[in-house]
Amino acid sequence: MDFMLEEELMDLMTFCLQNPEDATTVEKKERITQIGSELYADGGVDALENFFFALDNRIQGELEMDAKVFRPLWNGLDPAWNH
Repeated sequence: MDFMLEEELMDLMTFCLQNPEDATTVEKKERITQIGSELYADGGVDALENFFFALDNRIQGELEMDAKVFRPLWNGLDPAWNH
């Protein structure tokens, strides 16, 4: 399951970064938020940190873009996650 969620997040974040003006970006960001809730329910803040670290590294390496703009989408899940 984790691998599938990581790949889905990678696809969603990549699309949003490459197509910021696309009409479906809002829906894709909502799905990113939803996946964050699933990850948090399964593993807490550690799961969020681990997933985001891996995704950010992949996006920086493959796209030379910064995924940190998506961190606030998971705000509110836990007081320790506040970006």
